[in-house]
Amino acid sequence: MKHFICILILMVLSFSVKGQTSATASFTASVTIIQPIGITTTSNMNFANLDAKDGGAVILTPENTRISTGGVSLEDDATVSAAAFEVTGEEGFAFSITLPENDYILTNGSESMIIKDFTSSLAEGGSISGGSRTVRVGATLDVHPNQTPGIYNSPAPMNVTVNYN
Repeated sequence: MKHFICILILMVLSFSVKGQTSATASFTASVTIIQPIGITTTSNMNFANLDAKDGGAVILTPENTRISTGGVSLEDDATVSAAAFEVTGEEGFAFSITLPENDYILTNGSESMIIKDFTSSLAEGGSISGGSRTVRVGATLDVHPNQTPGIYNSPAPMNVTVNYN
C-alpha cells in the first residue's frame, strides 16, 4: 500500500508539472481611409485704400474690419477683405491651422511696408462640418509716414497650412 501511495503521488506530481505550455488567439485587421484634408484660397487679403499721413498701422481682422492706429486714414468706400480659405476633409474631424509667423513685405517696386501678426477666425483650429469649413485670416500692416502712393503687393505668397489633429 505504501508503494501504491508513493506511485500515486508521483503520478499526480508528474501530471501537475505538465500543464499547457502555449496558447493561441486570433485577430483581424481593418482600416478606414479618410478624405484627405485640403485648403483652397477663396479670397486674397486686401487692406483697401489708405492715406498714410503720419504713418501708423492698420489692423485687418478676420471679420473684414479695419482698425487704424497712428495717423493712417481709412477710405470708407473701399472693398476690404481678409484672406479667406475653404478647408475640406472628413466630416467631424478636428484640424489645426498654422499661420505665417514671419514679417512679410508689400512693395510697389521702390517702396515697401511690413505685414505681420497674422490672426485667424479660428483661435487654434476647428472641426469640419458639412464637408468644409471657412477660415479667414487677418494681419497688421505697418504704414510709414508719407508712404509713397501706389499699389503695394506681396512679391511672394504667404502660406496657411492645415493639419488633422
